[in-house]
Amino acid sequence: MKIFLFASFIVYLVTIITPVENFADTALDVYMNDFYSKSNEASQILKEIENNLKEGSRKKVCSRQREAARLGLLANKSLIKAFEIEGANPPMQAIKASQQRWESILNEC
Repeated sequence: MKIFLFASFIVYLVTIITPVENFADTALDVYMNDFYSKSNEASQILKEIENNLKEGSRKKVCSRQREAARLGLLANKSLIKAFEIEGANPPMQAIKASQQRWESILNEC
């Protein structure tokens, strides 16, 4: 019984002393996860469109392209925000090139 109380006390102290931040995502993690999830989703949509076009189907191509472009643009914003939080300079040339590519997909359909 004494061992159980001692172990419980130790566990209690560790949970109080350990910062809550260890269990939560930092703001940087949130923006990076958002960037990766949105850019992956946008790329997946474009791959699906490409496969559908190869099969001869043009069903909802423009609306799906616009959705992919919207996600890509939002992903770029999250990436810029993550760099700002980190205090680092973002690779603006690459981000601008990506931005232009997504905008052309959005506007050309």
